Amino acid sequence: MLRPVLLLSVMAAITAPAAAASFSAKLETPSNRRIVAREINWVCAGDTCEGVTAESRPVVLCQALAKRAGKIQGFLVDGRALSAAELARCNAAAKAEPGKALAEQ
Repeated sequence: MLRPVLLLSVMAAITAPAAAASFSAKLETPSNRRIVAREINWVCAGDTCEGVTAESRPVVLCQALAKRAGKIQGFLVDGRALSAAELARCNAAAKAEPGKALAEQ
């Protein structure tokens, strides 16, 4: 009797989608646009960009945003800030002038 219930519980846990995390970035250069970087559709207003994804590598996601939006002043994952070292790794990928097109660089 307990075996079928246990089996169904295990199957449900295996097929359940991964929980999405919310991400927030504070930009050095304000932007009012949508940015697609890796697996996130970022919505930016002023100096803040927000997005949601199940991706679990915050530094990589930060780097992808920095490549398109420029230097990141702060980056939160479900309310937890990246460390100073992680933020430095993120900003190593930042483009010099976020307003310039890639072809112009």
